[in-house]
Amino acid sequence: MSQRHVPVMLQRCLDLLAPALEQPGTSPAEGRGPVVVDCTLGLGGHSEALLTRFPGVRLVALDRDKEALRLSGERLASFGDRATLVHAVYDELPDVLDRLGIPAVQGVLFDLGVSSMQLDEADRGFAYAQDAPLDMRMDQTTGVSAAEVLNTYPPGELVRILRAYGEEKQAKRIVAAVVRERDKEPFSNSARLVELIRDALPQAAKRTGGNPAKRTFQALRIEVNGELTVLERAVPAAVKALAVGGRIAVLSYHSLEDRLVKQVFAEGAASTAPPGLPVVPERYQPRLKLLTRGAELPTEEEVAENRRAAPARLRGAERIREDVR
Repeated sequence: MSQRHVPVMLQRCLDLLAPALEQPGTSPAEGRGPVVVDCTLGLGGHSEALLTRFPGVRLVALDRDKEALRLSGERLASFGDRATLVHAVYDELPDVLDRLGIPAVQGVLFDLGVSSMQLDEADRGFAYAQDAPLDMRMDQTTGVSAAEVLNTYPPGELVRILRAYGEEKQAKRIVAAVVRERDKEPFSNSARLVELIRDALPQAAKRTGGNPAKRTFQALRIEVNGELTVLERAVPAAVKALAVGGRIAVLSYHSLEDRLVKQVFAEGAASTAPPGLPVVPERYQPRLKLLTRGAELPTEEEVAENRRAAPARLRGAERIREDVR
């Protein structure tokens, strides 16, 4: 499993979180060690590295994908009760910590997007390069599939999704073709959708930006899993869960995710004082300190080793002040 999953920007993530997790004289066995949350467990590469590098930490790891939890449970079994794996979506973090009796944590990591396992398992329907059922649910026990979205959503809603979540300029053309074809026969597999998109796009649009189906598949995946809606709740909740001195690192893979993370961090790092105050009261002081200058990118060497790292953007922040009511 470790061979099929190469954690993205692993060393940089560990270095960003290190000052908050390297606390001497603590023991997770006694319940006194730092707690780090991996909000997107996946195949467990980042979690395994966190537990290995920081022997004093306790890990809480979340994933909505039960198969990912099973595989990662095997991978992390040797760490015993230092690792607590939870079937949950990452915006459920406050409830998870409350159930575990953890008032605050020292580290949070998000590795957003689709996990390597979901891309590599053909029957999940995430990858446009291979034919598969159009599912795309990260948790296959609940929710509507990508096929249901394509076959049942009104045309105007499909156009909105492709434009908003895929930044697809040819959304109207693609949706017109989808509606025409679904009236003949409902969509069920990815190859038919990829072929339809290729046929619907003008030649100029096919020559730029890689596979022409990429943006549509991204949009459908985000819609099926409610990814941006969940992220809008999850990142502020994670910041709120941090103890003072705690750190958060977020890996995102497209501009919509990165923009949202940037906005939450920027708001936390800004003073909320009305202009013109000679002295800024504590309740208006920033709660966060930015740890990255803009979004950090993977190195050329890392991209050469792991092509899935290419679109990654990493942002980090440190909690420097409690919320003051």
